[in-house]
Amino acid sequence: MTTTVPASRAKRSVRGGLLRLAAAVTTPLLPEDYLDLLAPLRSADLRGRILAVRPETPDAATLVIRPGRGWRGHTPGQYVRLGVDVDGVRQWRAYSVTSAPGRRGDPITVTVKAIPDGLVSNHLVRRLRPGTIVQLDQAQGDFVLPDPAPGRVLFLTAGSGITPVMGMLRAGALAGADVVVVHSAPNAAQVIFGAELRRLAADGAIRLVERHTDTDGLLGVADLDALVPDHLDRETWACGPVGLLDALEEHWTARGCADRLHTERFRPTVVTPGEGGTLTFTRAAVTVEAGGATPILDAGERAGVLMPSGCRMGICFGCVVPLRQGAVRDLRSGQLTTAVPGDGVLVQTCVSAAAGPCDLDL
Repeated sequence: MTTTVPASRAKRSVRGGLLRLAAAVTTPLLPEDYLDLLAPLRSADLRGRILAVRPETPDAATLVIRPGRGWRGHTPGQYVRLGVDVDGVRQWRAYSVTSAPGRRGDPITVTVKAIPDGLVSNHLVRRLRPGTIVQLDQAQGDFVLPDPAPGRVLFLTAGSGITPVMGMLRAGALAGADVVVVHSAPNAAQVIFGAELRRLAADGAIRLVERHTDTDGLLGVADLDALVPDHLDRETWACGPVGLLDALEEHWTARGCADRLHTERFRPTVVTPGEGGTLTFTRAAVTVEAGGATPILDAGERAGVLMPSGCRMGICFGCVVPLRQGAVRDLRSGQLTTAVPGDGVLVQTCVSAAAGPCDLDL
């Protein structure tokens, strides 16, 4: 009896054989790895390609990113964690998505303000170039508008705190609503999205109150009665420095209106590097003191932690683990790497030492 194999099945069989052969001759890399090099956005790990870097102010820029096919979209007001290689080290930071939701495959934007001594923010604003591939996480966060949106809204922002709010304004969900935006910046030139906000105000879409701290002083709770007399009657979203948000929460709570205030805090943890420190291996539930000249790999092994490593067999980067919080110093160059909760910065434990208290995901 003669068996006829369908052409489609035969093609699949030939293709499968070729892939197995390719896998054998490209070990330790798989054919999929080479496809990732040719088309990085197809990777199972979510990535994005930088399409443009657009200046907003002297120290802020908008990154236009085309996300890979795994991107599930975002809700206005949410943020995305972005991973970028800076001087050979993968660094992660979270930034608000400032573009309105679009169709599958549409670019997204995040807007970054360079902060003094900010390793990642300065790299993104001043050194990043179109064509760069970055890592992405899915959008997250609950600093969002309800559905349906309220009819009377107050946005209280300072500095880069305007970024999640701009995402909401651009989405159009507040069309026809009574919207007041109170924004604080050092001066008019430092207002991120200044021209767009003023245009929205001129068109009657929002009432804009700009507070320029160089001339007007810091925005305080005491100013709100004069600036927005009905502020306690509005659903309010606030984003800015920790001190301002603490004062706003105290004010709204004291007036019995805490349920109408929604806040978003940017990077509330301050990391102060030092020499040596306490190493906490979170999953192993082990804490140990380590000196500033002791590799984290050695300190962990001495404390009985099962440390991943291929260093002694000549396999580099087998000892890389996420630094969830704290600071480490590269023993070769002296360079500091810091992380705040949520960053998950990858560090090589064989060449890194504690530079203050550190939490490692191990």
